[in-house]
Amino acid sequence: DVNASGTPKFQFNEMKWDFGNIVDGDVVEHVFEFVNSGDAPLIISNARGSCGCTVPEWPRTPIAPGESGSIKVSFSSAGKVGNPKKQVTITSNAVPNTTVLNIEATVAPKPAAE
Repeated sequence: DVNASGTPKFQFNEMKWDFGNIVDGDVVEHVFEFVNSGDAPLIISNARGSCGCTVPEWPRTPIAPGESGSIKVSFSSAGKVGNPKKQVTITSNAVPNTTVLNIEATVAPKPAAE
């Protein structure tokens, strides 16, 4: 068997999350759940937000085949009034080696102080 080493594979519940209506300055979080549906340990080497406002946390240990894991994404809406769309790029030993998760929100301006 040439492919004895196997191939890890991400299987996410969802690849996109909409935080809906939030207010400028809110910090919101979403947890993307996944399963390694491949036949080799899945190793995430990096997860990077498309800007400093989008911060992912990911497992630092290999995820065995059939095991699940999660990537928590925090988004700070400060100064992002409108409909920001951000990406988190996950680099791993899966095929393909990059996976992109998308988040978006509808950010309303802060109400004026009374």
